[in-house]
Amino acid sequence: MGLVGIVLVSHSEQLASGLRDLLRQVATPEVPIIAAGGTPDGDLGTSPDRLAEAIAAADSGDGVIILADLGSAVLTARAVLEEAPGPLLVDAPFVEGAVAAAVTASTGAGLEEVAEAAREARDVPKF
Repeated sequence: MGLVGIVLVSHSEQLASGLRDLLRQVATPEVPIIAAGGTPDGDLGTSPDRLAEAIAAADSGDGVIILADLGSAVLTARAVLEEAPGPLLVDAPFVEGAVAAAVTASTGAGLEEVAEAAREARDVPKF
């Protein structure tokens, strides 16, 4: 049995990788967490090819959620999903949603439960 995978889509490779590193601190090592940030030449932007590769790498059989940082990352994710439906693009805060999703995925929760945890992070006050 696999766990729900998490793909982090950002305009910045450093931002996506940094968030992935944070999630590795809160999730069990078995949760597939893949960063898909920046362009192949190291610039800011989102790469459909990188995203498609990240989805494949994160898929251990129990589904994949995608969290995106900004609007055009969402547009890129939607375009990729038109070609390869299955993963779930989740409308959630990038950092807080990713943390909630990673912790929930660590428990062995299913795709919808992991996605809902990410969404609910929007309503958790910071103080």
